[in-house]
Amino acid sequence: MTHRFDDTDTAAVYRAIFERRDMRHFVPGAVEPATLMRLLRAAHHAPSVGFMQPWRFVRITDPALRIRLHAAVERERQVTAAALGERQDEFMKLKVEGMLECGELLAVALMDRRERHIFGRRTLPEMDLASAACAIQNMWLAARAEGLGMGWVSLFDVDELRQLLRMPDDAKPIALLCIGHVDAFYAKPMLEEQRWATRKPLESCVFENEWREDELPDD
Repeated sequence: MTHRFDDTDTAAVYRAIFERRDMRHFVPGAVEPATLMRLLRAAHHAPSVGFMQPWRFVRITDPALRIRLHAAVERERQVTAAALGERQDEFMKLKVEGMLECGELLAVALMDRRERHIFGRRTLPEMDLASAACAIQNMWLAARAEGLGMGWVSLFDVDELRQLLRMPDDAKPIALLCIGHVDAFYAKPMLEEQRWATRKPLESCVFENEWREDELPDD
């Protein structure tokens, strides 16, 4: 007895994983409501510690709010650039978001009152964030399978975003997701194409039995 998917389905899973890209370039066009709902359902079926399901999604449909969110990201982009020192100019040449071009903009946040959940979080409280990241990854892979681009924007002041989206004080925004149609997917991750960084060799990230010091130079 085997529980393995057939070869075609297995190949499709790996294709979505390896062809997923953090997209920043979008073309005009709305995302079909039924498609968006499929993406949200995929996200909502992610694993979560203690089955707490800490993710909350806010769909941004108000054009004025989208512009205010974009302005918040732009302010943080400038601050981040200044903090990068000698790489400041290089960073400012990068396109880091597509918030004004994408068909859909979603904010992802951690739920309020999540401190009540201690199953799996007593010693690792950050597992709520790990769980929400799994939901985002589910959505990313589903978007790639649907032929849609998706980009994760994290350049923002948490308190400012919380206020713009009228979140309770104990909720925490963790992502702005740009979703939409694209002309093409990047052949490689964009930051690799732009020579900002390269993917580390797998063997430098996999140890056996005990920690091993990384003998390879940082990229």
